[in-house]
Amino acid sequence: MRDSGYVMITNHILVTYRVDEAKRSVLNEMLGSTAKVTYLVDMPTGLREQTLIDAGVLMSWNLSKELGPSELGLLKNVRLIQLLSAGADSVPYTGLRDDITIASNVGAYAEPMAEHVLAMTLALAKNLVTKHQSLANGVFNQSKLNRMLHGSICGILGFGGIGRATARLMRGLGMRIYAMNTSGRTNDPVEFVGTLESLHKILSLSDVVIISLPLMKATHRLIGKSQLEWMKADAILINVARGEIIDEAALYAHLVSHSDFRAGIDTWWVEPFQHGEFRVNYPFFSLPNLLGSPHNSSMVPGIVVESMKRAAENVKRFLRGEPIIGIVQRKDYL
Repeated sequence: MRDSGYVMITNHILVTYRVDEAKRSVLNEMLGSTAKVTYLVDMPTGLREQTLIDAGVLMSWNLSKELGPSELGLLKNVRLIQLLSAGADSVPYTGLRDDITIASNVGAYAEPMAEHVLAMTLALAKNLVTKHQSLANGVFNQSKLNRMLHGSICGILGFGGIGRATARLMRGLGMRIYAMNTSGRTNDPVEFVGTLESLHKILSLSDVVIISLPLMKATHRLIGKSQLEWMKADAILINVARGEIIDEAALYAHLVSHSDFRAGIDTWWVEPFQHGEFRVNYPFFSLPNLLGSPHNSSMVPGIVVESMKRAAENVKRFLRGEPIIGIVQRKDYL
């Protein structure tokens, strides 16, 4: 019991993002027998405030966009905020009570994102885009050598669900895995695993570097001018995490000055989801050694439903008093 006068409503789940009828059916089937499930978009203005006050659990995608700053203070009874996204960098932490548990949807998008990483890596290693353009211009250069990945090193910065799924695919190509996570330990078959303190070693030895880290205080602009210079001159860098982990200006300058260095970028510095627009501050798309995609590495048929199911299972565990996965440590973000 709380001593603040709040009424604890443990079985009221409020979904704060827009959900179509088919996806509502999934949530209602999974959660409706043990909880009251309501959708904020259905609430008329007069009931919105009381609905927020009554909620015990929120299921949210981009909370800072779904609720106004003043509405965060209405979450008087919320004990859990379950995110549909794997990243937790957009959560408005300072507006939320300290005792609210926040859980990200870790691992929900790992398999399709790992495939995307593999596709980008192979396309850059084989230089497929520029070869296609050369053929279109009538140039048939059969003597230009392709690059082999077998036997080379794949460094994976962030060895969670995405990193481990990527490692499985890269091992299938015969690559050796150098991993980095918070503990410096893993049960997966890798040649090396370390922490942030091992960044220089991993970057300098790897032929391919994958960024699948969460964006936190410790990883903001983790890869800058110095770190890029640690890497091999012909390394491949793939980012499917967050744009802000790489210094934008430093990456552009490095791509310009190192023509054999290649980068595949799925996550950008200014994107519509967070900023309302897409923008790059340098002419990346004029460079032959860059390959981009519009932050859709996870988007395959059925993935939203599957990620919703995964989040709903976490909510069910929470309501049953069982351990949940993906708990966010606020100190890493504030």
